[in-house]
Amino acid sequence: MTVTVAIDCMGGDHGPEVTVRAALEFVRKHEDVRAILVGIEEKIRPFLSNADESRLVLRHASEVVTMDESPAFAIRTRKDSSMRVALNLVRDGEADVCVSAGNTGALMAISRFVLKMLPGIDRPAICAVLPTISGHVHVLDLGANVDCSPEHLLQFAIMGVSLVGAIEHRERPSVGILNIGEEEIKGNDVVKRAAELLKDSGLNFVGNVEGDDLYKGETDVIVCDGFVGNVALKASEGLVQMLAVFLRQEFGRNLLTRLAALIALPVIRHFKHRVDHRRYNGASLLGLRGIVVKSHGSADIFSFTNALDRAADTVRTGVLERISLRVAEQARQQVQGMA
Repeated sequence: MTVTVAIDCMGGDHGPEVTVRAALEFVRKHEDVRAILVGIEEKIRPFLSNADESRLVLRHASEVVTMDESPAFAIRTRKDSSMRVALNLVRDGEADVCVSAGNTGALMAISRFVLKMLPGIDRPAICAVLPTISGHVHVLDLGANVDCSPEHLLQFAIMGVSLVGAIEHRERPSVGILNIGEEEIKGNDVVKRAAELLKDSGLNFVGNVEGDDLYKGETDVIVCDGFVGNVALKASEGLVQMLAVFLRQEFGRNLLTRLAALIALPVIRHFKHRVDHRRYNGASLLGLRGIVVKSHGSADIFSFTNALDRAADTVRTGVLERISLRVAEQARQQVQGMA
C-alpha cells in the first residue's frame, strides 16, 4: 500500500525551508510513501534541485493562508491557497492525508468545509499525544471546540479510542474525562452528564481524571472540551520551558555547578529527549471524512518529519474506517437501548 501525503508547504513559521526538506527526509525514510508538495512553485522548486523526484509531485497553489487571517476570511477568499488545494486533494482521492503547519483555525474551518463531517459526528476534535511517566497519552479536544455538550465529549471519546486502538493495536483502550476531582459529584453539569454517557457507552471508561493525573500514564485517552484542553496543553509546554531555564540557571551558577553539569550531561540529554515535544508533533483532526494532521507552526525539520510519519501511520492503520465503524456501532446500541 502506497500512502500519498498532500503537504501544505507554505504553512507554519518557516514555510518550504522546513516543510519541503522534511518531505524529502520523509520520502527517503519510507519506500511506501509519496508526497504532493503544494504551494508557490518558485518558492518550493529551489529545495528540489538535488532531490529524487520519482515519488514527489509539485502542485502549484498561488495563495497562502497567513497565521493571522480569520477562518471565515480564509474560506471566502483563499480558494487557491496551499492549504485549500492540499485538502481538495484529499477530498478528490488524489491524496490519503493532508499535513499542514498553518493557521489552526483556518485549517479546521477549511477542512470541515471541504471534507465534511463523518456521519454521527457533530464536530471535529484536535487529538494530540503527550508524554507521560510510563509512555504517552492521547488527549482531545485541544482547542477546536470551546463549548461542548455531553454528546460531543462522548463522540470525542469514541474517536480517541478508535485512533489508539488502530495505531497501537489495543483491544480496549482506557478512556477518562478530565475533571477537577475523581469523585462522581465533581465537575460541571456537562462533565457529569458526559461521564454518565461514557459509563453506558461500552467503552473502557475509567472515570474522572484530575489534572495532576494527566502525565501518570494510567489512561490511554483523556477527553475534555477544547478550552480546558488547550489551557492544559499550553500550561504544560510553559512548564517544560520553565524547567529547562531553571536547569540552565542552576548548572551555570559557578564553576562547581558547571563541572556538575558536565558529569550529568548524559542524564540531561536523556531528560531533554524524553520531554522533547518535537517527538510528539502532529495532532490529528478527527471526525472528518478525510485525514488531516496539524503540525506545530514553529516545527523544525525533525518535528515536521514526525508529523508526516504520524499522518502515514494514521492512513496505514485505517483510523478513519475504525472511527466510522465505532460510531455506527454506538448508534446501534443507543437504538437498542431505547427499544
